[in-house]
Amino acid sequence: MFSVLKPHRWKLALLLLAANLGLLLHLACGEVKPVSEWVWLDIVGEGGSALLALVWLGLVLKSRPAGRVTNYLALGLSGIFFSWWIDSLDEFIRLPDSITWDHWLESGPMPVGMILLTIGIYHWHREQLAISAQMEKRERLFREHRLFDKLTPLGGADYLKRQLAGSLEESHSQQQPLSLLALDLDNFSAINQAFGHAEGDAVLQALSHLLLLNLRRQDLLCRLAGDRFVVLLPNTGESQARLLALELQQAVQGLAHKTRQHGERLQLSASTAVVMALNESPDALLKRLNLALARAKQPLARTA
Repeated sequence: MFSVLKPHRWKLALLLLAANLGLLLHLACGEVKPVSEWVWLDIVGEGGSALLALVWLGLVLKSRPAGRVTNYLALGLSGIFFSWWIDSLDEFIRLPDSITWDHWLESGPMPVGMILLTIGIYHWHREQLAISAQMEKRERLFREHRLFDKLTPLGGADYLKRQLAGSLEESHSQQQPLSLLALDLDNFSAINQAFGHAEGDAVLQALSHLLLLNLRRQDLLCRLAGDRFVVLLPNTGESQARLLALELQQAVQGLAHKTRQHGERLQLSASTAVVMALNESPDALLKRLNLALARAKQPLARTA
């Protein structure tokens, strides 16, 4: 408890000093009332309010780090406590009618403390909004992390569908084109058969990095399944998407991937397909993309 309050020891020391000075000032200028003149309702109300303000101050200082917002809160609560403290002293000590400074000590710190406390609460509120936004962002990232592919640093099929749904709505509302590009390695099963699945996984990892390097910042690359990748292309028409597909095919052909066991270079090639989004669901769009890719791979299947 005391170690937590250690950064705020000067605040507490000054408040204790001010409270004791107020008490000594009252004792020096007035006389103690007999118990018969005490008004217990006022003592409980004013003294209890001062005690609660002191408890609130302790809770704030215990739960918050030192800083500007904490200073506002601490000064505000200190002013409120001091005002109630001085007010409660009147129930025990009678001051002469000629003394007026006690009214300033009772009433002056209260509005100042309320203003400082309000400022502190406002900034504390802003802090909490920022923290809540960060927590929401972390929670969303954690949830989406489970949708990412375990082999490559890419989103999986479920993640693609979620992003595609939002992109379709945005494309429709902004009247901007949206295209999808599918890329599938040719004869990938032969690599797994000849060199093993571990080498096939290494090829997919290398391919994912290669594709990311050859895409624009706004494009989203996902691994749909196996050796099939899909690129979400916002604000992109079909002709521009076909040019990008050709660039990716050339990049795959130029990839100098060598096997880890014997250092053999694998000659890679890929088939691509492009579709532009219409007024359709994500599943319908992906189905149309897969059909287009199947048609693109038919010549290769006949030669094999």
